[in-house]
Amino acid sequence: MIAEMLMCLALNGYHEARGEPTAGEIAVNHVVMNRVSDHRYKNNVCDVVKAGRYRNEQPVRHACHFSWWCDGKSDEPYDIEAWLYSNQLASLIISGMHPDITDGATHYHKIGYYPKWINDIGMIRVGVIGDHIFYRWE
Repeated sequence: MIAEMLMCLALNGYHEARGEPTAGEIAVNHVVMNRVSDHRYKNNVCDVVKAGRYRNEQPVRHACHFSWWCDGKSDEPYDIEAWLYSNQLASLIISGMHPDITDGATHYHKIGYYPKWINDIGMIRVGVIGDHIFYRWE
């Protein structure tokens, strides 16, 4: 179970924040962990990472909470150094060795992108970390 959680969290950090400063990847992964702790979301890492709409047990393209999961591209890491680093960070976060730097954020988006949910009632902006803007519910 821990190995599966680690794999899902590491893949999410790798695909969502690879190449960003360390704080960016840590923050992206804490959003997953914050969702796991929030009653509005699934209660395990892999279910949170793989959340979205499905058809015939396959994710609907561009209908997932995390874009890489259903973008139609291979999910296999190709940058081995970045993949190893993503695993290290995910391990620290799952073990509780790295504090949440997002102030409880459950959402983020890349700078320059404006998803509809940022205007949802109760959604407040937490700040910018790396290439992403982070939000949480009031």
